[in-house]
Amino acid sequence: MPANNIDPTNLSNLTDLTDPNSPILVRTHDAEVVQDGPTSLITLLADTPGLTANLATFAKGSPGAPAHFHTRASEMFHVLEGTMRILLGEEIVTLETGDFLVVPPTVPHAFAPAPDTEAKMLVVFTPGMDRFDYYRLLERVHKGEADIAELRATSERFDNHYVDSPVWRRTLTGA
Repeated sequence: MPANNIDPTNLSNLTDLTDPNSPILVRTHDAEVVQDGPTSLITLLADTPGLTANLATFAKGSPGAPAHFHTRASEMFHVLEGTMRILLGEEIVTLETGDFLVVPPTVPHAFAPAPDTEAKMLVVFTPGMDRFDYYRLLERVHKGEADIAELRATSERFDNHYVDSPVWRRTLTGA
């Protein structure tokens, strides 16, 4: 057996999210998918102290994520398909398929697919936290099972702090 004690012939118990030294394997058919709005889905991949990862899927016209920042985590974006518009501080950058971006803590950012495009993006936070509960709350808000006040009340817990960005508003409205 290899030094890491992983039996390559038996990967059925590969993922131990309580062990920071354990590999993480998530099969597509096992991943939970939440709908955070009428035009976007979030596939929940991993939520550990070391990282939180999801696959964000955006339909044409999706407003994406509003302007926000994190105080304790860097957020990484890797565009897998399509084109994304990203607010980075007070600047709008465009990411194409294959592009990668890391946003450090405290930098305001937002993201949405470019006009008339669909997109898929891998999103990773490091360090991780119990962010899956945040995505589930977004889905409950979308379904009318929770309200926006409950979302705002969780900003410290989930390290998601919304901000107003005139630059982002103008980008989304085309004004």
